[in-house]
Amino acid sequence: MNMDKKVALIGASGFVGSAILNELLNRGYQVEALVNHPDKIKIQNSALTVKKVDVADEKGLEKDLAGYANVISAYNPGWANPNIYEETLTNYPKILEAAKKAGVKRLLIVGGAGTLFVKPGVRLVDTGTLPAEWLPGVKSLGEFYLNTLIPENDIDWVFFSPAGNLGDMGAKGPGKRTGVYRLGKDDMIFDKDGNSFISVEDYAKAMVDELADPAHHKERFTIGY
Repeated sequence: MNMDKKVALIGASGFVGSAILNELLNRGYQVEALVNHPDKIKIQNSALTVKKVDVADEKGLEKDLAGYANVISAYNPGWANPNIYEETLTNYPKILEAAKKAGVKRLLIVGGAGTLFVKPGVRLVDTGTLPAEWLPGVKSLGEFYLNTLIPENDIDWVFFSPAGNLGDMGAKGPGKRTGVYRLGKDDMIFDKDGNSFISVEDYAKAMVDELADPAHHKERFTIGY
């Protein structure tokens, strides 16, 4: 097995995780999907192994990640989870520590848009425009990035922030993998109409591109049309 084509994917059954899983398999990767509910993964593929994992169990996760040079984490406690703030801030550092102890070389994290700058000195999370029910999830992932990841030097990490809206295009039409988008660093990317959007398929493509051909190290980057 080509080690470059072997990857562990945490949270592979979620909205973003499942798009990344499809992209990986379509591009010939051997994937170990680490999920809380294995029954949610319906794909049958000889290149896919599905394993039940509890990310709160750092020792167990460390064992599961052993032997993997590359790990993608799409972990999310669930937007409807009333404890999303606490669980994100408790479990994401465990994922980070487990990866480090397992000898993982690269940890690619599905980030949030909350800490992106919408104008100089103003992050999205501080604009007052986000629905109140989103704030616990947005703030906790943002705090993990700012307080834990930025000072982290012992593993080659990336935090890949989507555009302000990540989805299936909704009223704009079906989500699709266009391959036509822009990448940036810390500033939210807006299109000519002032919208910040990316389809989940294009986000997944860009994530796997970063896995295949690393362009960012110990930093955040972002995407948008």
